[in-house]
Amino acid sequence: MAVAVRSLAALETALPDVDRVIVDLTARAYDGVAAIAVAHAAGRPVLAVGQHDDVALRRRALDAGADRVHPYRRLFDDGPRQVAAWLAPAPGVEASV
Repeated sequence: MAVAVRSLAALETALPDVDRVIVDLTARAYDGVAAIAVAHAAGRPVLAVGQHDDVALRRRALDAGADRVHPYRRLFDDGPRQVAAWLAPAPGVEASV
C-alpha cells in the first residue's frame, strides 16, 4: 500500500509502516535530501527522482543514502519497469508477503 506524505514529520510517522520510500528531490513542502537521510537512517531503501541536469543534487541524494536517483524523464518514459526493478527482491533473496 502506498502512503503519500508531504512533510518530514509525516515521513517519520509513516516509516514504521512502509518498506520503501520514493522521494521527489524538487518537492517544495520538504527537503528531499533530508527526507532521504531520514528514510535511510530508518533502514528503508530509497528511490529518488529529480532533474536530469542537477548533478550536484543527484550526488547529494546518493550521499544521503538513496539507492537510485532517476531523472523525471526516465520515470515518465519507463516508470513501471524502473519501479518494478527497484521493488524486486535481490537475487537469492526470498520475497516476503
